[in-house]
This record gives sequence, C-alpha cells and structure tokens, in this order.
Amino acid sequence: MKSFQDITARLEQALAGISFDELNISDEVREQVELVHAQFKRAKERSDSSDDDLFNDLISVYNSSSSANVDPDILRRLSEKLQLVTIHDLNQESLTLHEMASGGDPGAIVEKMSMLLKRIKDFVQTQDPEMGAQASATDISPKDNSTCPVIPDDFRCPISLDLMKDPVIVATGQTYERGCIERWLEAGHDTCPKTQQKLPSKSLTPNYVLRSLITQWCEANGIEPPKRSAQLSNAPVSCTAAEHNNVFELLQKLSSQNLEDQRGAAGMLRQLAKRSAENRACIGDAGAIPVLVSLLSTTDVSTQEHVVTALLNLSIYEENKARIITSGAVPGIVHVLKRGSMEARENSAATLFSLSIVDENKVTIGASGAIPALVLLLSNGSQRGKKDAATALFNLCIYQGNKGKAVRAGLVPILLELLTETESGMVDEALAILAILSGHPEGKAAIGAASAIPVLVRVIRNGSARSKENAAAVMVHLCNGEQQQQHLAEAQEQGIVSLLEELAESGTDRGKRKAIQLLERMNRFLKQQSQAQAQAEAMAQAQAQAQAQALVQAQGQADMRSLLPTSSHIPD
Repeated sequence: MKSFQDITARLEQALAGISFDELNISDEVREQVELVHAQFKRAKERSDSSDDDLFNDLISVYNSSSSANVDPDILRRLSEKLQLVTIHDLNQESLTLHEMASGGDPGAIVEKMSMLLKRIKDFVQTQDPEMGAQASATDISPKDNSTCPVIPDDFRCPISLDLMKDPVIVATGQTYERGCIERWLEAGHDTCPKTQQKLPSKSLTPNYVLRSLITQWCEANGIEPPKRSAQLSNAPVSCTAAEHNNVFELLQKLSSQNLEDQRGAAGMLRQLAKRSAENRACIGDAGAIPVLVSLLSTTDVSTQEHVVTALLNLSIYEENKARIITSGAVPGIVHVLKRGSMEARENSAATLFSLSIVDENKVTIGASGAIPALVLLLSNGSQRGKKDAATALFNLCIYQGNKGKAVRAGLVPILLELLTETESGMVDEALAILAILSGHPEGKAAIGAASAIPVLVRVIRNGSARSKENAAAVMVHLCNGEQQQQHLAEAQEQGIVSLLEELAESGTDRGKRKAIQLLERMNRFLKQQSQAQAQAEAMAQAQAQAQAQALVQAQGQADMRSLLPTSSHIPD
C-alpha cells in the first residue's frame, strides 16, 4: 500500500507540472489528462480508514431497506475502499457473486449483496461525474453525450446490473440480458442466478414487452435505445404437433359462420397468445392472423374485443409484427379504435403501440388515420385508454412525419389540459409528448398559441423531476426563433428565473442542461431589455431637453415682441 501511495504521489506531481499551453493537444485529451490528475490528487489526499470503519459502512448499507436513502459519503468510501470504482469492476464483482451463490449460498444474502452492488453502481453513475464517466461511455449512450439518468431496477440485468439490450426470460420467470445468462449456462450452471432454483430447461424466451418499455424509457430520456447484435436475434420457436392441431381446430371455428364458434375460438386464441412465445409463434405460423384481421369489422362486441386483443398478444412476437402489417390489419385496428367498445379501443391503441416499435410501421400507422383516433381516445377514454393512447402517440411522434399530423389532430390543447389535471396521473406522459412536438415547427407554433407558458412554469415550480426537465425542454424550443422575446418576457413575468436557477442546481442532468440554456437566453434578453430601456430613457431625456430649450427660445421671442411699439404709436 505504501508503494502504491508513493507512486500515486509521484504521478500526481508529474501531471501537475504539465503546461497545456505549450502542448498542441485537443480539448478532449486535455480534459482526460485533467480527469486523471484529479483522480490521482484525490487518491493522494485520501487517508485509508481502518477496517472497522469499512465494516460499519458495509453493514449500514447491507442492512438498510431498498427504499432507504443512503449517505453518498458512505457509498463513496465503499466504492473506493472495495476498489469498485469502474463499471467493469462492478460487473466482475456481480458475476463472481452469482457464481459463488451457485455453490449454495442462501438466496436472501445474494439478494441483499446484489442490492448493495446496485447502490454502489448507481452512485458511481450518478453521484460522481468523474467516476461515472466510464459508465456513461460503456453502458448507454445519451444522445448529447451527458451523464445518463438512473436506470430503473426492472431494466437492469440481475447479473451485470447494466441496462438490458436483449432481455430474455428463463424457466423460473426471471429476466436477464441474453449474453449474460448464456455465458452463465455455458459455464455449466443449471440454476437461476437470482433465485438459485434449478432450471427445468435452459430455453430462453425473448421478453418483448420489457424491451419495448426499455426503448420507450430511452427515448423519453434522450438516450440512444440499446441495439441488439445481429447474432442475438431471437431463434425460431417451434410448437408440437398437438399444439398445432389445437390451433388449426380453433381456426376452423374462427372461419365458420356460427357466431358462437367465432366468439369462442377468438377468446381461446386470445388466451393462448397471452401465455407464451411458443403459442404466439405457433398461432402465427398456422396462418391465424389474416383470419383474425378479417373479423375486426364484426358487429359482435365480444368477438371484436377478443380479436383485437389476440392481435395485441400476437404482436409481442417479433415475426408476427410483420405478418400483422402485411395482412392489412392497420385499417381494421383503426376502425376498432374509432368505433369499438372501450376495452376494444384500449387494446387497439396498445396494438398500434406494439406495432409502432418497428420504425417502418410508424409511417404505415401514421398514414392510416390512426393519429386522430388516438387523440380522441386520449381526450375521452378511460384512464387505461388514455395511457395506451399516450404511449402509442409518443412512439408514433418519434417519426418526424407524424408530428404535424398529431398537431393538426388537436393533440396540443389536450396535452395542456392533462397538465392541469394532476389527478389524472398523465402529467409525465403529456410532457414527454410535448417535448417531442416542440421540436417541430407546427408543434412549436401550436404550443405557443395555446398560452402554454404559465402551465409550463407551474410544472417547473411544482412537478416531478422528470416533469420539470421535459417542461424545461419545451421552454427551450419555445424561447427560440421569431417569438423568442415574447415568450421570454411572459416567462419572466411568471417568475421563471428563480425556478430555473433552482433546477440548474438540483434538477436531473438533462433538466440542469435545459435550465442553463434557458438562463443564458433569459440573461441575454434581460440585458437587451435593459439596454433598450436605457436607450429609450436617453431619447426621452434628449427630447425633453429639446422641448425645454424650444420653450425657452419661444418665450424669449415673445418677450422681444412685447418690447416693440404698437402700430398706433408709429408715425406716418
């Protein structure tokens, strides 16, 4: 340890002596050198605490509940003392932990140790930008190269603790990153890493729902969605002959003219498609999708509900997405979205969301007339219907060509109304869509025309962290361009300056950036306003002086005229 401390001190001293002005290096290289120097300087100044202190810190975090707040100083000390300062360190520790667990450690201990590692990893990624720099570079790539937001627990692989790119489900029902669980199984393990239960089979089922949610979360947080490697695409799923025969019998009933048979078969296919990926593949392979699509226009309410929900469940399987689109299902789904029961409308919106995950489908769905129907559901639907409509609209509006259609369908006033109805629980969703639309000329104009500034300022004052950052993002777009001065003046009247200063200090990383951008524009605006006011006062003062001088001259001329003799005293 002493040797390392000596080397650390010498390296810190050497880096401190570098004169950057004399070296022809880029700003990026300079920043990296300064980062390394800061780390050496911090290491040199740090005195190692005793093992008793380490033990106490470790136990305090280990025994705390998952919802309890932990002192960042404790996490910092643990990260440094345990030498878990990079994402690679933490991944190796997590993998080693699960390998040890397979030897017989009780599951509860593994769960608590995994939670401890996750807390340290969250700290490394979010609390200390210098230490988290490597994390943001290796895990997820924010589109603006900033520190990434905290990853929800459900989106992390229990083995690597990283954001999952290709989540798969094992036989115990747990979800893992495909590459991590495959390496685990290839190493000879036959248990679930998280639960330690013996795996009855080593089959891996793609978790399409979770992958869709991860993609949606990434888009909402300005992060490039994780992409799977080509070799990780899901392998074809086969079904047994008995299962195939069962599906074929249901298809015969579905194709009959008997309403009861149709209703019963559609309900059974709906349930089968919900249960497993194998069933979804089997139903798709059997040619059920075109038959289901043909029944979307049925007048029987129950059959229509079963059919559209069956298509929703089938669309979770990747290959079925293409089958549903090529079978011409979108107009029928839109028909149900417009005229079906509330349950059918909800599931129609959810189906469109599922299909719109594929980029090409965003164009097809946008051209089908689905967007006005989704906007209507967002306006007058049930709570679940509004949620489904919002997620579908968010996904569709990622495509630039759909943004104008959404604006022309009257989406902006409805979103602003949802912002004022805090009890609706739709504030975050509404702001996420507004943030996308505000980058489009029509969207920006519609938001500005709808008197959105007071509503957005109120959200920045009282909203959640995510709501504040999206409201600030919308404001950044509004306060740029032709009406910049008008919007900045209105925002200033609403008292936004102090709110932005607070957001720049304590907001999310994205929220801080947006707040700083707005403050810079506000400061320029206030400076220009002050200069214009000074010029106006100077001109007014000059005019007043000129008027006073003219008045004095006029008075003098009048006095001179009064001294002249009147015409009656002038001799002939």
